[in-house]
Amino acid sequence: MNTENKIEFSPETLELVSKIISHYPEGKEKSALVPVLHIAQAEFGGWLSVAVMDYVALLLKILPIEVYEVATFYTMFNTKPVGNCVIEICRTGPCWLLGAEEIILHLEKKLNVKIGETTTDGRFTIKAVECLADCDHAPVIEVSYKYFGNMTKTKVDEMIENFKNNNTIRHTNPFNLNNS
Repeated sequence: MNTENKIEFSPETLELVSKIISHYPEGKEKSALVPVLHIAQAEFGGWLSVAVMDYVALLLKILPIEVYEVATFYTMFNTKPVGNCVIEICRTGPCWLLGAEEIILHLEKKLNVKIGETTTDGRFTIKAVECLADCDHAPVIEVSYKYFGNMTKTKVDEMIENFKNNNTIRHTNPFNLNNS
């Protein structure tokens, strides 16, 4: 990102975005919207401001409202600032039946925030999301495109301590193979 507060991708990221867009016929650039939003979210601090969404619209030659519609529909996109570690807990049927509610309450107590909030130190945000498509391992949590299944309060405590101690969670770009 440019240091003058102008919204633009780094040259490396712009090259990746251009490559993704090139997979679609001219006039169908909108087809690249979801991967480009993932990339934008990773590049611009883990969330999509209106300015970032407008920039994506410009790159894809679509109306800004088309970007807003997608960014606000899918829970994987954040339209307000979030912590470095976004903990997404599945709250649909199988996860709920197998303890997701207890996990959510435990996380809220442990981190002293409610669903949708970020800790005062900016490290953690908790989000309740719809199906993470890993029902065999319910209840499931996702953090930076990594899944944690069969969660218990003990496993949540271990996960949180690991994130605190290693400080390795960052907003990642799932389309960049060099990301860790």
